[in-house]
Amino acid sequence: MNATTPQPPVKTGTPTMLTIARIARFLVGLLFILSGLIKMNDPVGTQIKMTEYFEVFAEDLPALAGFFHAFIPYMLYFSVFMCAAEVVLGVALLVSYRPKLTTWLLLLLVGFFTFLTFYSAYFNKVTDCGCFGEALKLKPWTSFTKDVVLMVLILFIIGHRNRMKSRKTGWAVFLSFVLSVGLGVWAIQYLSPLDMLPYAVGKNIPAQMKPSEPLRFSYIMTKDGQEYEMEKYPTDTTFKFKEMITLNESAKPKITDYRVWSDTEGDFTEQSFQGNKLFVIVKDPATIDAGTLPAIRTLVNELKGTTVTPLLLTSASDEAINAFKKEFLLDIPAYKGDATVLKTIMRADPGTWLLSNGVVRGKWHNNRTPGKAEVLEAVK
Repeated sequence: MNATTPQPPVKTGTPTMLTIARIARFLVGLLFILSGLIKMNDPVGTQIKMTEYFEVFAEDLPALAGFFHAFIPYMLYFSVFMCAAEVVLGVALLVSYRPKLTTWLLLLLVGFFTFLTFYSAYFNKVTDCGCFGEALKLKPWTSFTKDVVLMVLILFIIGHRNRMKSRKTGWAVFLSFVLSVGLGVWAIQYLSPLDMLPYAVGKNIPAQMKPSEPLRFSYIMTKDGQEYEMEKYPTDTTFKFKEMITLNESAKPKITDYRVWSDTEGDFTEQSFQGNKLFVIVKDPATIDAGTLPAIRTLVNELKGTTVTPLLLTSASDEAINAFKKEFLLDIPAYKGDATVLKTIMRADPGTWLLSNGVVRGKWHNNRTPGKAEVLEAVK
């Protein structure tokens, strides 16, 4: 072989920095796609979470309260935009579409999320960031740590962005935008395709209000300046109680705040689990679209005399709900529920929610209110 002939590079088993950057790019892109899709599956839930943040900012920064409150009516649009941005940028990173622009936009987006999670953790506000919607609940400091790790990975990718080739993959980015926004629009118009809430169809509400197994605790006690963790509460009175820790957190009840009541009848929670109940959920009568009520009224009237009892469930005042019933000719008993719980049960307003002996048999957006036959079939 001629001495001037170039020799092939020697391959070693040690991964190059470029390989590490590619792995980081894959992990970051995949995480953003999953996070965006999970949240886009329930954009109203993301709207609720972002509204919480803006309300907290308005309270903590009264000089800018007007600024933050001005955004709240548009929070649903903002939520859809943010979720779509996560998916689109994640796809763009994976398919190497305009990598320099994509990585800087990702850094800007994760910087925003890092600020939110730090604010939650440090000031103990909005203690569930909603990073992965209802699929995965993260504690504030865990969420913040996750965002810091993401930021480090993105900075590492940015450091190697000049070695990333830009590819003609705009079609994939555009397709991801169309599909992700389409998912969000569907969820807004017809409820989430994949309901991850504890009040989803098939869920047993009374069972979820109880621990899945006996709860186990440990006790943090102090004595003579020393700290001890004990499985049983000590009988020695020289120990001072500091903290009780639940050892099997996953066994805690999934539902802790469900309650139905009436000002005249008192607590109605247990009765709501007896037999078949179709709840017409109305959160705010003042903002109800009148066009959604005829189908609900027809269903309510057709169910009278059947095995399904129609009831109204609301967080509104008696005066407001009585006026609402009179205006829309809804002759059914009205009961009350906590506003936050009703938002969790039903993302639409109004909507219908069917229980049979405490098990959820149906949940319908007002855009597709069921007929009598569908409801009766669901409780067979």
